[in-house]
Amino acid sequence: MKRPEPSRESPRIRRRAGLALSVLLGAVVLVSGCVGMNPDPPDLTVSGDMMGTLRKTRSRHEDVVFDIARKNDLGILEVLAANPGLKVWLPGEGTRILLPSAHIIPRAPHEGVLINVAELRLYYFKSGNLLMTAPIGIGREGYTTPLGVTKVVKKQKDPVWYLTASERKDHPELPASMPPGPDNPLGAYALRLGWPAYLIHGTNTPDGVGQWTSRGCIRMYPEDIEQLYTMVPVGTAVRVVDQPVKLGTREGELFLQVHPSPKQFDELSLDRLPAKIATDKDEAWVKANTKTRTAELDWTTIRKALSTRDGVAVQITNPQTHPVSLDEARGLFF
Repeated sequence: MKRPEPSRESPRIRRRAGLALSVLLGAVVLVSGCVGMNPDPPDLTVSGDMMGTLRKTRSRHEDVVFDIARKNDLGILEVLAANPGLKVWLPGEGTRILLPSAHIIPRAPHEGVLINVAELRLYYFKSGNLLMTAPIGIGREGYTTPLGVTKVVKKQKDPVWYLTASERKDHPELPASMPPGPDNPLGAYALRLGWPAYLIHGTNTPDGVGQWTSRGCIRMYPEDIEQLYTMVPVGTAVRVVDQPVKLGTREGELFLQVHPSPKQFDELSLDRLPAKIATDKDEAWVKANTKTRTAELDWTTIRKALSTRDGVAVQITNPQTHPVSLDEARGLFF
């Protein structure tokens, strides 16, 4: 699936090797299918525990999904998860594409940088206000991005890339360091963290954003890291969590957003249609966290979301307000 880029990373992109329309989150926004290097800014409107709106587009004959994802500030795998069977290289003229640009904010303090590795996404808060969200690339198998709390200890424009011992071993032909420029995998901006050897940085391989491709660092599109770099002061807290199943409220209703399992992400990264999975553990988690609203829950929608894990937030309370299935809702949406 990966498009050729000037990269020093492995070409294998895997983690372990790698209804009313309101069901699909309120307002519907139609966006252009055109692509470019300047992404459409995401909707940062927060309502309850949620932000943004679900959107849609149609591809042009020359489009590839990498470009559509970047144009809409999404990662490639989250677009593929939301659109089962979508062809990465040739989606075709007029193909309908659901843009999963509405998110339940992870359960964590709303201050500083918040990263949820399960959804491959970063959020930035200041004084409790959401100022930015963006897709990220994280560590592939054997190079796990750490969980926990750290902080930004240094900001660098045009950083020099100093190869680690393992990188030198994998690439003995490379020098011990690489100056700024188009071959530098750190891109033009970097935020060094309190965890030694881990950074939030740009990249010279933007197609790796939204995938498990790094050696543990957090990669961002060049335009996104430039924006974050200007916002974030040294000392900013950085919290990394792993929350594949999220619950949140919006206008009094409860929503569920379930991100692909590692195995499903593996299949998506290889341009395959992911299989459904058993969900007993996740179903128990949902039950434990919705005890006060048991009578309102729509378990047909819940079980479907937990099985397909497509990253699309769905309403799970008061089923009488969305009497059609999620598949029917997708059809109505377009």
